[in-house]
Amino acid sequence: MRVSIVGTGYVGLVSGVCLSELGHTVVCVDVDSNKVAKILDGVPPIFEDGLERLLKKNLGKRFTASENLRAAVLGSELTLIAVGTPFDGSRIDLSYVRQVAREIGEALRDKDGYHVVVVKSTVVPGTTDTVVRGLLEEVSGKRAGADFGVGMNPEFLTEGQAIRDFMEPDRIVLGALDARTMEALDELYASFRTVPRIRTNPRTAEMIKYASNAVLATAISFSNEIANLCAALGGVDVVDVMEGVHASSYLTVPGPDGKRTKAPIASFFQAGCGFGGSCLPKDVKALISHGHDHGTPMPLLRSVIAVNEAQPDQILRILERHFQPLSGIRVGVLGLAFKPDTDDVRESPAIPVIRSLLARNASVKAYDPIAVPEARKVLGDSVAFAPTLRECLEDVQAVVLLTRWKEFEALPALLEGLESPPLLLDGRRQLDKRSVPDYAGIGLSGPGT
Repeated sequence: MRVSIVGTGYVGLVSGVCLSELGHTVVCVDVDSNKVAKILDGVPPIFEDGLERLLKKNLGKRFTASENLRAAVLGSELTLIAVGTPFDGSRIDLSYVRQVAREIGEALRDKDGYHVVVVKSTVVPGTTDTVVRGLLEEVSGKRAGADFGVGMNPEFLTEGQAIRDFMEPDRIVLGALDARTMEALDELYASFRTVPRIRTNPRTAEMIKYASNAVLATAISFSNEIANLCAALGGVDVVDVMEGVHASSYLTVPGPDGKRTKAPIASFFQAGCGFGGSCLPKDVKALISHGHDHGTPMPLLRSVIAVNEAQPDQILRILERHFQPLSGIRVGVLGLAFKPDTDDVRESPAIPVIRSLLARNASVKAYDPIAVPEARKVLGDSVAFAPTLRECLEDVQAVVLLTRWKEFEALPALLEGLESPPLLLDGRRQLDKRSVPDYAGIGLSGPGT
């Protein structure tokens, strides 16, 4: 198929290069000329494992980028809307979606033949079949279902493994207003013959996306609430508790040899310093707001957010048990991205932890394998950024681990080589508590217990 995609962020660009890899002819559109230029040079404007390789492989063959939305729509059969939908504190901001819908409508006004418009951005239920459809019809002067198609196809991409998630999906959700749109969506994903498909209407497809992210956020906040209780009780380690929970049949799956292994969702039932990123916090808050607008207060999800927003404070409480006051304490922070394998620091727990340390007049230096440039934009010169993991450990009294980078598994050996090893505060419970001489962690009542 000939496909146009509006937006070159994590969703738009990853979807574009992957669809071209599957044999479709794709053009990604963005208003940012610098982004377009970088893409045309084979340099992704975002960091995502495997993205640059696929971009260079397909660039100039089945993939290109452009600033011209009108030409992209007129030259394609199907358009995916993959622009941002930021949360403004009360509801998601649909200004980008609205603008794109208007511009697509202008192109459709002059286009012959049936064109399918599909929303891939995360939008609250009812957006596609009211806001987007309404603008397309108003501007084009045509009717959805008769002259053009409208659909909703949510993404389930995890930053850091987005290429794999797209190329090896666990499900494909297709929401369509009419049969021709559903046929076009089926054709778009024809390569995935054995993947389960949920064929439904746009409103349900939108809700599936939000419900999926709400489940993950709830699992994390549940685990953190249990962790905080474990720490208060004494003699209970949340890692041991969760190991017992993970062994249950509902969090394991049988392998070909009959042995059971952890289901992927078990990774969300782990204690830590909270969730972040561009999706979970925004989407849960948007769902709460949407529920309020429809007379449903959503108390469970409100609690999920409350627990998450308070969780970074646990890091400060643990530090204060070891150092009183924190003023003048030298702290090394390991991990700035909200999760490993990405440079995304949006809603990262590391940011409030660092700001709280600075507010208490602690001296902070930080290290992250790839997220330092993004973190510098947020934190400025208030933090000293170490160029290597080893240098971040030098001349500090405490080391706080906030992101599960694989590189950090080397910490026990590195700390062992220091004359006066600092306290290691494991905010992700990544390391064995017995692996370092002075250990503290989320969900643990005291050092080494």
